Amino acid sequence: MSTSSPEAVKKLLENMQTDLRSLSMECKKKFPPVKEAAESGIVKIKTIAARNTDILAALKENSSEVVQPFLMGCGTKEPKITQLCLAAIQRLMSHEVVSEAAAGNIINMLWQLMENGLEELKLLQTVLVLLTTNTVVHDEVLSKAIVLCFRLHFTKDNITNNTAAATVRQVVTVVFERMVAEDERFEGIVEQPPPVQGNTNRRSVSTLRPSAKDAYMLFQDLCQLVNADAPYWLVGMTEMTRTFGLELLESVLNDFPGVFLQHQEFSFLLKERVCPLVIKLFSPNIKFRQGSSSAASPAPVEKPYFPICMRLLRVVSVLIKHFYSLLVTECEIFLSLLVKFLDGEKPQWLRAVAVESVHRLCVQPHLLRSFCQSYDMKQHSTKVFRDIVNALGSFIQSLFIVPNASNAAAVSAPAGELKALWMCSSPDSSLRSGVSGALTTQAAFEYRGTWIPLMTVSVQGSAKATYLEMLDKVEPPSIPEGYAMSVAFSALLDLVRGITSMIERELAAEEEAAAQFREAHPDQEWKPQAVSFVSGAHLVWEEMVSACWCGLLAALSLLLDASTDETATENILKAELTMASLCGRLGLVTPRDAFITAICKASLPPHYALTVLSSNAANLSSKAYSIQGQSVQIISPSSESHQQVVAVGQPLTAQPQGTVVLTAKNIQCMRTLLNLAHCHGAVLGTSWQLVLATLQHLVWILGLKPGVGGALKPGRAVEGPSTVLTTAVMTDLPVISNILSRLFESSQYLDDVSLHHLINALCSLSLEAMEMAYGNNKEPSLFAVAKLLETGLVNMDRIEILWRPLTGHLLEVCQHPNSRMREWGAEALTALIKAGLAYKHDPPLAQNQRLQLLLLNPLKELSNVLQADIRQKQLESVLQILQSQGDCLGPGWPLVLGVIGAIRNDQGESLIRTAFQCLQLVVTDFLPTMPCTCLQIVVDVAGSFGLQNQELNISLTSIGLLWNISDYFFQRGEAITQELEREEEALQKQAQEKGETLNRPFHPAPPFDCLWLCLYAKLGELCVDPRPAVRKSAGQTLFSTIAAHGTLLQQPTWHIVVWKVLFQLLDCVRTSSTTADKEKIESGGGNILIHHSRDTAEKQWAETWVLTLAGVARIFNTRRYLLQQLSDFFEAWEVLLNHIQSAALSKNNEVSLAALKSFQEILQIVTPVKDSDKAGDALAAMGVPPVLIDPLSASGPGRPLVRSDSLVERLTRYNGAEMQAPPPGEESALEDSALWWSAWNTWYRTGTDSTRPPSGPAEKFSFIPSQPFLTALIQIFPALYQHIKANFSMEDLKKLGVILHGAVSVPISSDASPFILPSYTEAVLTSLQEAVLTALDVLQKAICVGPENLQVMYPAIFEQLLLFVEFSCKPPQYGRMETKHVANAKYNQAEWVALNYVPFAERSLEVVVDLYHKTACHKAVINEKVLQNIIKTLRMPLGLKYACPSESTWKLAVSSLLKVLSIGLPVARQHASSGRFDTMWPELANAFEDFLFTKSVPPDNLSIQEFQKNEAVDVEVVQLISTEILPFANFIPKDFVGQIMAMLNKGSIHSQSPSFTEAEIDVRMREEFSKVCFETLLQFSFSNKVSTPQEGYISRMALSVLLKRSQDVLRRYVDDERLSGRCPLPRQQVTEIIFVLKAISTLMDSLKKTQPENVDGNTWAQVIALYPTLVECITCSSSEVSAALKEALGPFKDFMQPPISKVQNGES
Repeated sequence: MSTSSPEAVKKLLENMQTDLRSLSMECKKKFPPVKEAAESGIVKIKTIAARNTDILAALKENSSEVVQPFLMGCGTKEPKITQLCLAAIQRLMSHEVVSEAAAGNIINMLWQLMENGLEELKLLQTVLVLLTTNTVVHDEVLSKAIVLCFRLHFTKDNITNNTAAATVRQVVTVVFERMVAEDERFEGIVEQPPPVQGNTNRRSVSTLRPSAKDAYMLFQDLCQLVNADAPYWLVGMTEMTRTFGLELLESVLNDFPGVFLQHQEFSFLLKERVCPLVIKLFSPNIKFRQGSSSAASPAPVEKPYFPICMRLLRVVSVLIKHFYSLLVTECEIFLSLLVKFLDGEKPQWLRAVAVESVHRLCVQPHLLRSFCQSYDMKQHSTKVFRDIVNALGSFIQSLFIVPNASNAAAVSAPAGELKALWMCSSPDSSLRSGVSGALTTQAAFEYRGTWIPLMTVSVQGSAKATYLEMLDKVEPPSIPEGYAMSVAFSALLDLVRGITSMIERELAAEEEAAAQFREAHPDQEWKPQAVSFVSGAHLVWEEMVSACWCGLLAALSLLLDASTDETATENILKAELTMASLCGRLGLVTPRDAFITAICKASLPPHYALTVLSSNAANLSSKAYSIQGQSVQIISPSSESHQQVVAVGQPLTAQPQGTVVLTAKNIQCMRTLLNLAHCHGAVLGTSWQLVLATLQHLVWILGLKPGVGGALKPGRAVEGPSTVLTTAVMTDLPVISNILSRLFESSQYLDDVSLHHLINALCSLSLEAMEMAYGNNKEPSLFAVAKLLETGLVNMDRIEILWRPLTGHLLEVCQHPNSRMREWGAEALTALIKAGLAYKHDPPLAQNQRLQLLLLNPLKELSNVLQADIRQKQLESVLQILQSQGDCLGPGWPLVLGVIGAIRNDQGESLIRTAFQCLQLVVTDFLPTMPCTCLQIVVDVAGSFGLQNQELNISLTSIGLLWNISDYFFQRGEAITQELEREEEALQKQAQEKGETLNRPFHPAPPFDCLWLCLYAKLGELCVDPRPAVRKSAGQTLFSTIAAHGTLLQQPTWHIVVWKVLFQLLDCVRTSSTTADKEKIESGGGNILIHHSRDTAEKQWAETWVLTLAGVARIFNTRRYLLQQLSDFFEAWEVLLNHIQSAALSKNNEVSLAALKSFQEILQIVTPVKDSDKAGDALAAMGVPPVLIDPLSASGPGRPLVRSDSLVERLTRYNGAEMQAPPPGEESALEDSALWWSAWNTWYRTGTDSTRPPSGPAEKFSFIPSQPFLTALIQIFPALYQHIKANFSMEDLKKLGVILHGAVSVPISSDASPFILPSYTEAVLTSLQEAVLTALDVLQKAICVGPENLQVMYPAIFEQLLLFVEFSCKPPQYGRMETKHVANAKYNQAEWVALNYVPFAERSLEVVVDLYHKTACHKAVINEKVLQNIIKTLRMPLGLKYACPSESTWKLAVSSLLKVLSIGLPVARQHASSGRFDTMWPELANAFEDFLFTKSVPPDNLSIQEFQKNEAVDVEVVQLISTEILPFANFIPKDFVGQIMAMLNKGSIHSQSPSFTEAEIDVRMREEFSKVCFETLLQFSFSNKVSTPQEGYISRMALSVLLKRSQDVLRRYVDDERLSGRCPLPRQQVTEIIFVLKAISTLMDSLKKTQPENVDGNTWAQVIALYPTLVECITCSSSEVSAALKEALGPFKDFMQPPISKVQNGES
C-alpha cells in the first residue's frame, strides 16, 4: 500500500496523534513544555486534516511545527522519550512529509544527541532514513549528517562502529545516487557549461547542480581525509582512518564510474587528487626490499603495511577498470608498480596480492586491449601489456627457481600454522611421501626438485581474490605454499582465454559481415565498412599477441614441463593450442610456430633430436626478453619430471640409437597436437611441418605402420622387440590412429591455401624420410607418404589444386632406392590415380578432359622410373583402370597407351608380360570406345611389343594383335574415317590460325589411310626384326593385310605404300641379308634343332628376303591395275626390278631362285592361280568373306569382277571413282613396252652377271649359280621376248647369245650332280639345256613369221647353235675352273662336274639342220656364209670321228652334213657367181678329207658289223660327191674339184688301216669304199657327154692321178720284194698291191668301154707305161698277188695291135 493512499494517510494521522499523545503522557511530569507542545500538535494535525484535501502536502508545509514537539522530546535526553521521538520522526520521514527546514532542525537535534553519546544506533538509523527517503537534505545539513555518521564510527563500541561504517557507506552511496538521478532528470536539456576555470575556491563548484555539488564536496573531502588533510566540507570531523577512507573511495569509484566520466569536475578530481594520493601511499611498498637491513639506507624505510597496500591495490584495480581512458598516464604508472610488486624481493604477501590484482586485470580482455592500444602501440611508451605478461611469467619462473621463496614460514608464520593452512586449503591431499616422486593424488608442479602444489583458487574466468578481500586483517596473512603459483597459473589461463575469445569473437563477426556482403553483392570485393576501425583492430590484435606471446610461451612451457596433473596439463595445452590457433588466424607466423613447437616438444621424449623443432627453438631462445633488468629465458624442459612411462620405442633417426620413452604426458600432448591439427588446420600454414614431423616421430615410436588407404594401424614391431607398449597405451593406439586418420580426412574442410601448406609439409617430411632411408635398408618412415595418400583421397573433389605437388613428390618417392619406400610411393600414387578416376567429379571426367589428363599424367611419368617393382605396380594399376574405367578414358587413352607401350628390353619378362596383358585387353575390348586418333598409338604400342626381344611369344602374339587391329579398321572403316576427318579439320584450322603447317606422318594421305600406313610401317619394322620367327610372322601378316584390306586405300596412298612401306622394307631386308653373319648358329637354347638350311644368320635372312620379295611381287601382280594408275609406276617398276636383280644375283641359291620366281610372277608368266586360291582359302578361314578377297586373284585374269553392293559402295567410297575391272586380256599383256624393256634389261643384267665365268683362279671362286636358277632364268626369256620382239635387235640377240652360252657353260656342284645329270649312257638334256634351245627356238619361230628385216638374225642364231654343236667335242671352259668329267670322276673327288654336253650338242645340230632346211635360201643366210660355218663346225666331229667323246656325234655330224649339203649345194651353185660361197669350198674339201681319211683309229672292240656300217657311211659321202658335186663341176672352183679328185684317188687305192687281222682283212680293207671311189673316179674320167671343157679336165686329172699312183705302188712293191728275199712282205703291203692290181684291171675295162675320142692321149701313154712295171711283178712269190696280176695283165691284149704307119704329107 503506497504512502499516499487515503488509507495510509488516515493511518499516518492516527499514528501521529497516538505518538503525540504518548509523548505528552511521558513528559507530563518531568517536561511540561514538551507536553504542551505535543497537545497543540494534536490540534494542529486535526485542523490540517479537516481543512485540506491534500493532507500530505499540508503536513509538509507545516512540518517544522509538526516536528517541533518531537524535537523537544529528544532534547530531554531521556532514552525512552528519545526513542519514541526518533521513531515518530522516522515515520514522518518515511511518508516524505518533512520539509527542508524541518530536516535541518532534525539534523541539529541528532548532532546534539551524538555529542551526548545517546541512542547511537537509532541515530544512525534516523539519518539513514532521512537521507534515503527524500532529497530535502543539502549542503551543510547533509555534510553535518555525514560527519555525524563518521563520528559515530569512531566510538568505543564495536557494534556502533561497524553499524556506523555501514551507514557511512550507504550514505555516501545515497549522495552519489542522488546525483545520478538528478543527471537523468536533466538529461534532455542541453546546457552550455561555463568553461572550467582554475579551481580556486575548492568549497564550491558553481557549474554543478545541487546534488552534484554535494557529491563533489563529499568526494573531495574523502580524498583530503585519506591524505591526512583537513576536509573542506565535512566540518567537525575529529578522526579518520586511511583504510576506511580508501574503502569508501574504492566503493564510490567502483559504483559510480559514470559520474566521473560524465562530469569534467569529477574527472579533474580523479586526476588531481586520487591518483597522486595513491602514488604517494604506494611509496613504502615500492622502496621496500625484503631482507635489506635499514642500516643500509640513510633514512629508515617505512615498512609496507598490509591493509593499506591491499586497499590501494583494490583502488588501483577499480581505477584501471573504470577510468582507464581518463587516466592513461597514471594507469601506466600503476601498472608498472603492479609489475614491480611481483618481484621476488618483495614480501610474500605483497606478491600474493599483486598476483591477485594482476589476475583481476587478466579476466578483463577489453581492458588488456586498451593497455595494448594505449601503451604498447605508442612510441616511447612503456610496453605495459607486455610487461604484465612477462612479469607473470617471471613470477612463475621465480617460484621454481628461488626454491625457498615459496616457504612463507620463513617470513611470517611458524611452520605448524603453515602446515595447518596448507591442510585446509586442500583437505583431500595426502602429503607426498618423501621426494621419491611416487605419484600422489595432489595436483602439483614439479621442476628440478621444486614441488609446488596447485590449488583451486577461482572459477575459470573470474578473479575471486582471497587476500584482496581480507579487509579485516591488519597483519599480513601467511600465504600457503602454492597459492601464488595457483593464482598466477589461473591468471595466465584467463589471460589467454580472454584475449583469444575476444579476438576470435570480433574476427567471427567480421567474417560474418564479409560473408553477408558477398552474398548480397557477389560481384564486388568486400571492404570493411569502418575501414579505419577494422584495420586498426587487426593491428591491435596483432600487437596484443606480439606483446604477450613470448612471456606466455615461456611460462606455459615451463608449467607444462613441470605439471604432474592431467587437468593442469590439459589446461596448459589448451592455452598453448588456443594461442597457436589465434596467431595462425592473425597470420603471425613466428609466435604460431613457437607455440606449436612447444606442444611438439612436449609430445616427444625429452632431448629428442628432431631438427625442425630444435632449429625453431634456437630462434626463440635467442630472444630473451628482459623485464626491468630480469631476463626471462625460455626454459628448456627438464627430463626429471616423475611421469608415468607408457611406451618405449625406437627413435626415428638415421643413426641407430637406443630406445626412447614416452610418458602419459607425451601422449596427452600428442592428442592436443592432433586436436590442433584437426580443428585449426586452416591456420597452421607452414607449421604443418612441425606438427607433422612430430606426429611422424610419435607414430614411429609407437610403431604404427600404414595400411590400405594410408591409415596407420598398430603394426607388428618391425624393429624387433624394442617397442614396448603398456596396456594403457595399447587401448589408446586405435583411438590415436583413428584421430590421425580423421585429422587428414578433415583436410577436406581446409581452404585451398591451407591444404597446400599441408601438402607441402607432408612432402618435405617425406623428403626427410627419403634422405634418411638412403643408403640403408632400415625400415623407412612411411608416415608422410601414407598421409599424402589419405589427404589426396579425401580431397578428390578439388584434386586439381593439389594434384601436381602431390604426385610430383610421390613420383620422387617412387624412384627411391629403398624398396619399401618406393613400394609405398607407388602404392600411394596408383591408389590416388585409381581413386581420382573412379571419383564422381563434377562435371564428370568425360566432360573435363583437362582434369582427366592431369590425373593420368603421373601414371605416365612412372614410366621413367627404372625400378621394375614400380613399373610392375604401374602396369597392374593400368590393368585395373582398364578393367574398371576403360570405357570412359576418352582423351586419356594416349597417356594410358603410352604407359603400356613404355617397355624396354632391360625390364625383364614379367613386366613386359603384364604390359602386354593390358594391351591385349585394350585391343580385345576397348578399340571401339577410344577416340580414333588413338588408334595409331595402339598400332605403335603393339608394334613396340613386337620389337621387344625379351619374350618371343609376346612378339609373335603382338603381330597377331596387329592383324586383329587391321580387321577392326576394316570393319569400322566408315565410322573411323568420319571421326578422323572431323579431327583433321579441327587440327587444320588450329594450324592455320597459328600459321603452321599440319605435321603428321604420311601427311598428304587422308587420315584413315594414314592409319593403315602406320600399321603397315609398324609391320614393316617387324619384318626386319633380328629374330627370324618374328620376321616371318610379320611378313606374312603385312602382305596378308595389304592383300585383304588394300582395296580400302585411296589411290595416292598406294604411292606411299609402294615407296615408303614396301620398297623401304625391301631395302632393309636386302641390306641385312647381304651383311648377315655367316657363322654357324649352334642349335638353339635347350634342345631345339636347327635345320641345316637355316643354321646361319645369313640363311635365316635369306628366308626373309625370299618372303618379302615374293610378297611385294605378288602385290605388284595382283594390284597391277591399281598401281598402273600411279604417276610413277614406271619408277616403281624399275626399283622392283632392281630388287629382283640384286636378289637374283645374291650368292644364295634360295634367294636367287626365289627372285626369278618373283620375276616370273610380275611378268605374269606364271599365273599365280595356285597361290591365290590358297590365299582365298586362308582368308576365308580367317573369317574374311570371299567377296573381299582381292578381286584379281579371286576372279582370275580378265574375268569381270563379281561384287556385292556393299563392296561396290566401299570401293567407290575409297577410290573416288568406280573401279572397273580391266578389260579382258589387258592385265596380262602389260601394254607399256617401256616396262617390258625395263624387264628385259634387268633380265639381261641378271643373266650377264650370273653367267659370267670367274676371272680369278679357281680356289678363290665362291659361288656358282645353281642349275634350277639358270633354268628359271632362261625360261623367263621366251615369255619376255613375246613382249619385246617388236624392237628386238641384233645387239640384243648378241647379248642373249652371251647369256645362253654362259648359262650352258656353268658346271654343276658334285653334290647336286646325281640329281641333275643323267647317267652317262642316257642321252638326255638337262632342263637348262632344254630351256636354252627353247629360247632359240622361240626366236627363230618369231623371225620366221616376222617381217623380212628380222631375217638378218638367222646367221646369229646359227652361230649360237653351232657354238653349242662344238661342245660335243670341246666342252666349254667355265673360267679357269677345274671340272672333271663325270665318266672318269668318282662323284666325291671333283667339286665341280662338267655336264655331258653331247646330247645338247647333238640336239643343237639337229636344230641347225632343221633351221637350215628352212632358211638356206634366205639372203642373210647366204651372205653370212652360214653354210660355210656349218661345215666348218662339223669338220671337228667329222675329223675326230672315232676320237669323238661320243660315237653318235660323228654319225650325226655326217648325216647332218649330208642333209645340209643336199640343201645347200644347189644354193651354192646358184650363187656361184656372187662369190659368196668361194670360201666354203676349201672348207668343204677339208671336211671330206678329214672325215674320209680320219687320223683316229677305230676302237679295238669294234665289231665287223659295226665296221661295215661305218664303211657304208663313207660310201654315202662318196656317193654324195658323185651325185651333187662332180656333175656340176663347171660351177665349182677348179682347185676344189682337184682336191676331190685327189681324194677319190686316195680313197680308191689306200684305205685300209694297218691293224686288221688276217681273217678280217677282206672286210677291213674298206674295199667297198675303194671300189666306189675308183668307180667314181673312173666315171668322171670318161664321162661320155663332155659338155664343157672343165668336165674333161676333171676326168683327165682324175685319171692321171690314179695312174700315177698305181705306178708308184707297183714300183715300191717290186723293190721291197726284191729286198726281202725269202721273207714274206707285210700283209698290208701285199693287200695294197693286190688292190692296185685290181684297180688297173678295172681301169682297163673302163677304157675298153669308152669311146676312144674321149680318152686323152696322155692317158694312153700312162696306161701303156704301166705295163713294164706289171711284168716286173711276175717274180713275186705271193700266190694272191700272182692271181691279181694275171687279171691285170689280161686286158692288155686288147691294146696289142700293130703300130700304124705315120702318113706324112699325104703319105702313110
